[in-house]
Amino acid sequence: MKRAIFPGTFDPFTIGHYSVVRRALTFMDEIIIGIGINESKRTWFPTEKRVEMIQKLYADEPRIKVEAYDGLTVDFAQSRGAQFIIRGIRTVRDFEYEETIADINRKLAGVETILLFTEPELTSVSSTIVRELLQFGKDVSDFLPEGMDID
Repeated sequence: MKRAIFPGTFDPFTIGHYSVVRRALTFMDEIIIGIGINESKRTWFPTEKRVEMIQKLYADEPRIKVEAYDGLTVDFAQSRGAQFIIRGIRTVRDFEYEETIADINRKLAGVETILLFTEPELTSVSSTIVRELLQFGKDVSDFLPEGMDID
């Protein structure tokens, strides 16, 4: 069984994240969406709400699990028996950062990282932008997966 984790803060989970998961499901048997708990990051939605929103989104997809975790991503991957970490990248800067982390994770635990390039029409979508729009009361539905309930 090929199991991967897809880690992130997912505050909120965007159409870009959704695209990465959809594409990764074509070659993975199971994906655990891991919501990293980072006390130093200021989030819009509490961790429990993010878990709930994503679980509801994938309620009809048994190959997707959603969990919050604290600590190193590679430790979370190992604890769940995941051989792979899935990451989406939008820019060269993302690539350089992810390459460094991937090298460390492979050396620490033998966990491979699979990088999926963002679809061109989604490169401008980020959780940071969506949070900023939310702060100003804007409708963000175009940036969220269909069926994602953020209320």
